[in-house]
Amino acid sequence: MFRENKHAASYLSTETGCSLPTTKQWHTNQGSSSSLPHRPFLAQNSIPLDRNRRKMDLIQVSKETGGIGIITINRPKSLNSLTRAMMVDLARAFKEMDADESVQVVIFTGAGKSFCSGVDLTAAESVFKGDVKDPETDPVVQMERLRKPIIGAINGFAITAGFELALACDILIASRGAKFIDTHARFGIFPSWGLSQKLSRIIGANKAREVSLTSMPLTADVAEKLGFVNHVVEEGEALKKAKAIAEAIIKNEQGMVLRIKSVINDGLKLDLGHALTLEKERAHAYYSGMTKEQFKKMQEFIAGRGSKKPSSKL
Repeated sequence: MFRENKHAASYLSTETGCSLPTTKQWHTNQGSSSSLPHRPFLAQNSIPLDRNRRKMDLIQVSKETGGIGIITINRPKSLNSLTRAMMVDLARAFKEMDADESVQVVIFTGAGKSFCSGVDLTAAESVFKGDVKDPETDPVVQMERLRKPIIGAINGFAITAGFELALACDILIASRGAKFIDTHARFGIFPSWGLSQKLSRIIGANKAREVSLTSMPLTADVAEKLGFVNHVVEEGEALKKAKAIAEAIIKNEQGMVLRIKSVINDGLKLDLGHALTLEKERAHAYYSGMTKEQFKKMQEFIAGRGSKKPSSKL
C-alpha cells in the first residue's frame, strides 16, 4: 500500500499526463469514543453516522433508502490519499456498515477525479510503523470481514493502496478513464494489503507480475477483459451503475446473499476439491437446520418473485 503528494505529482505527471493539485484539503476531526453503541445511519447522503462521534469528514458515510450504504473517501484535492487517521476511520466505517441491519449492500467510492491514490507519504512513518497489526483499524481486514456485498465504484486512479482497496471489493465498476497502478516496486514499499497475492489469482500470474514489476497502468478496459473489473461505464456513471447492481442484489433473499458471498470468498482460499466439499457441507447444514415454517416462507418468496416482471439485464 502507499503513495501521495510529491511522489504522486511526479508519477502522475510523468506517466499519465495529469498533475496533482498543490493545495491540500484539511479537515478537523473532533474527538469521541469508538465504544459507543451502534446507532443507525441518518437518511441523508454524506451525513456522519452520529454527530456526537468523531466527524469523519474525510471518510464520508451515508445511507440511501432501500438498504444501500455508501462509503466515500473525501480528500479530492490530494487525489484521496490516505492518512493514518483516515485509515482508522475507514476501518470503523466498514465495521459499522456490517453491524447496521438496515444496510444490505455497501458501495465504496472516492470523491472527485480519483478513487484513492494510496497512502499519504508525508505521514508514511505513522502509517507503516504505527499499530498496523491491529485488525480493528485495518480497512482491508474490515472489508474482508464485512458479510454484505461491497461494490467498488472506481473513478480515476486506484494507485497502490487504492488498488488494494479495489481488490477487497466483491464487484467493481470502473469509469472508462480509470487506471489501476501498482507502484510498490517503484518506490520501495512492500505490499501488505494483499495486492501481491490477490491480483495474480484474478488476472493470472504473468499479467500480475507485469503490472507490479513495471508499475505501468492497468486500464479499465483491459481490467474488464481480464475479469478484474465487472463493468466499464462512461465518466460520471460508475456510482449510478453500482446502485443499479446493488438494487438487483437487494431484491434477492438477503440471508442467502450473505451465505453465497461467504462460501465463494472462503472457497477461493482453497483448492477446488476442498472448496466443493465446503459448499456441500454448508448446504447440508443449512437445509438440515431449516424448519417447516422456513420451507413455507421459501415457497412463498419464490411464488411472489415468480409473479413479478423480470428485471432488465445488468
